[in-house]
Amino acid sequence: MTPESASLNRLPSPPIWRHMLAMLYDLLLILPLFMAATAIWVAILGPTDSIAEPTVPRVLQWAGWLLIVILFFGIFWRRGGQTLGMQAWRIKLITQSGERPTWRQALIRVVGALLSATCLGLIQPTWLAKRWYGHNYQANVYLTGGLGTATDRSVAGLGSDTASFVGVMTDWETRTLFVSYEARFLEQGKLGNHSMHAARVGWAPYTGDTGELHTWLMLEVDHRKHFDNKTTVTPLLRFFKGPALFEAGYNITDSAPMFNFTYRF
Repeated sequence: MTPESASLNRLPSPPIWRHMLAMLYDLLLILPLFMAATAIWVAILGPTDSIAEPTVPRVLQWAGWLLIVILFFGIFWRRGGQTLGMQAWRIKLITQSGERPTWRQALIRVVGALLSATCLGLIQPTWLAKRWYGHNYQANVYLTGGLGTATDRSVAGLGSDTASFVGVMTDWETRTLFVSYEARFLEQGKLGNHSMHAARVGWAPYTGDTGELHTWLMLEVDHRKHFDNKTTVTPLLRFFKGPALFEAGYNITDSAPMFNFTYRF
């Protein structure tokens, strides 16, 4: 190891919350590119004869989105080691020798991140077991499970192991009120078995029609008896429109931000 590389290895690693905020910033830049790419495909292929038939074949749409993600991160990382989100939160990607990553390194990093975030990192199917409709309310029961990896980041440093979980989720909502409960049991190999319980209450400041932007003010209480802070409280904002749902909150117990993004296919 050269003195230069040893010095680089001593550089402080940004905390996870800065990584998450940089990712959120970049996501807000990438989503308009996705929309523009879809508009281009629609202009090229033209309308279909049926509403049920998608204008853009799913293969083309996903291929276009993948190309956008690779070019977005690859160009920024190759030019200066930073995307706009990384610049805003003072994060820079460099090699062990202090140089900018090559295209090959950038491609491996992007593809690895995508695989980690999807099928190889976590498989989490959810099944709607029961749904009730009332005069002005809806209630649901979901069964869920997951398979992935768990990593111990405590002082003990027990490493990583294959992890899985099973759970049940239920909710009740009107156009302005929301209540939910979730319970999970986690099996994490050598890291031990754990359980969690979470409940939410929410209120919508206005009512929106189908297809419009919906906004909810929510409060989540999460209990995990194996954590130092067994019970945490997180106020959050939920926005959803069509198949896209985004949540942003702040865990006031652990002093940490919380972000969720879901897109239903």
